[in-house]
Amino acid sequence: MIRKGWWLFLFGLALVLGGSWQASRIQTAAGITVQDIRFRSPAGTVMSALLYVPPGATAASPAPGILAVHGYINSRETQDGFAIEFARRGYVVLALDQTGHGYSGGAAFSEGFGGPAGLAYLRGLPMVDKANIGLEGHSMGGWTVLAAAAAMPDGYRAMVLEGSSTGKPFAADGTPVWPRNLALVFSRYDEFSKIMWDVDRAQDVASSVKLQAVFGAKSIVPGQIYGSIADGTARRLTQPVTTHPGDHISHAAIGDALDWFGQTLAGGTPLPPGDQIWFGKEIATGFALVGFFAMLVGSFDVLLALPVFAPLRRKPPAASPNRDKGWWRQFALTALVPALIFFPAFILVTLALPPSALLPQTVTTQVTLWALLSAGITLLLRRATQRLAPHWLRSALLALATIGIGYGVLAAMAAWFTVDFRFWVLALKPLSLDQFRIALVYLIPISFAQVVTLGALARLAVAGDGWLLRYGSAKLALAGGFILLLLVDYGVFFATGQLPTAFDPLTSVIAIQFVPLLAIIAAIGTFAWARTGSAVPGGLLCGLFVTWYVVAGTATQVS
Repeated sequence: MIRKGWWLFLFGLALVLGGSWQASRIQTAAGITVQDIRFRSPAGTVMSALLYVPPGATAASPAPGILAVHGYINSRETQDGFAIEFARRGYVVLALDQTGHGYSGGAAFSEGFGGPAGLAYLRGLPMVDKANIGLEGHSMGGWTVLAAAAAMPDGYRAMVLEGSSTGKPFAADGTPVWPRNLALVFSRYDEFSKIMWDVDRAQDVASSVKLQAVFGAKSIVPGQIYGSIADGTARRLTQPVTTHPGDHISHAAIGDALDWFGQTLAGGTPLPPGDQIWFGKEIATGFALVGFFAMLVGSFDVLLALPVFAPLRRKPPAASPNRDKGWWRQFALTALVPALIFFPAFILVTLALPPSALLPQTVTTQVTLWALLSAGITLLLRRATQRLAPHWLRSALLALATIGIGYGVLAAMAAWFTVDFRFWVLALKPLSLDQFRIALVYLIPISFAQVVTLGALARLAVAGDGWLLRYGSAKLALAGGFILLLLVDYGVFFATGQLPTAFDPLTSVIAIQFVPLLAIIAAIGTFAWARTGSAVPGGLLCGLFVTWYVVAGTATQVS
């Protein structure tokens, strides 16, 4: 009989291949080409971008161009929704990795976030109409395109800021005449309203004194155009009903940008703003991501059948007979403690552990400290005595072989189809060489924390549970605290317009990723435990995955 692992692997591979092919098909619809490119900034920094070229854009018949830039701790693929729709309307699109992000070199925040270099490169392309260039940026990507506009005041015609702002902390002050033809798309539930426009509630951004100075008006009506497009002084505010990270998957937010460039740039293909296909790619790469995890556990099971890993195959120790008071107490501790220390751990790193050559990524350092604190509290409170397998080397080899198979498949899809695996805020992409080096620094502490966490999770196994209850309770045990945290935080936010954790909105947004991430860790750990009776093989596999995921998806502050 064929092992269950083979079925999982083949099912996952089918999802990966089908999802990647469909994603590529959507982003290249109507003859658009997508190229993964590198170029150097004036300072010599290697910059990375995806270049979308619509059919018909040539040196003989140049098309309007748009520089599209992601926000902090994101990458060029985060702009897929915008880039696909811009390209469908006849614009050449350069979706840039900011400095210190994705595959761009340098340190985050350096060289105007890479904006001036990106605009210069876009203007130098022969198929781009230099008289019709737009700039679009989300969050810190807005500051990136503002830096480009400041460096080349006559190098663009219009701008869209999505969830971003002019002025402090990282951009020049806006005026009624700078930047040129500005559209501000600021969602009604943007978590960063205080930082961006100095208002407590995003829905009150029209009353911002800072914004009124940019519009040259004491009263701002959303949807109304102020100033003159012909003179380059036009301004418009729109407020889609979504959040700051929600801008990326909002048809309204993307549609507002499409509409603005349709009015301010000449030469595009007229399509209604509501005619959008990008979400199909999001679904396709989401299926590929699901397939990746099916492949991962399938590979683990298949490899475990090999003679070299035979000593790791063991039945798990006896599970708890029922869910008594002691079980529920352990469940509550497992779920709540990591969520309760999440903000303190992240804030502690911000205040006491600035990025350095040893620890160059702030967010990865935050995740590492949080994971270690969670593991330490787990050991103290539960006095975890779960016997660990003595075969550490075999367990490490099994984990490396498993993650290697998954990595190889993702790298192949990236090379063949120019896609990564993602859905909204959850994304997995190949590491650059610099990121690989950085990952080695964080790998051991993150892996240790995962082994401890999965050891504690294994103690929550209950005899007689079916697979649905077994995996469901494991996912709730790890992710339940974050689900509760986000329900309270965003419940109050949507009810009142004010985020309870507005003292650290970035960490609030990061917390969203932890729900699916911890659920994935629980599923992998439960699967591995059922086959090895130990937290070590699954913990090491999750350590490799989490390190890869975080390092590839965040910013590098020290290059």
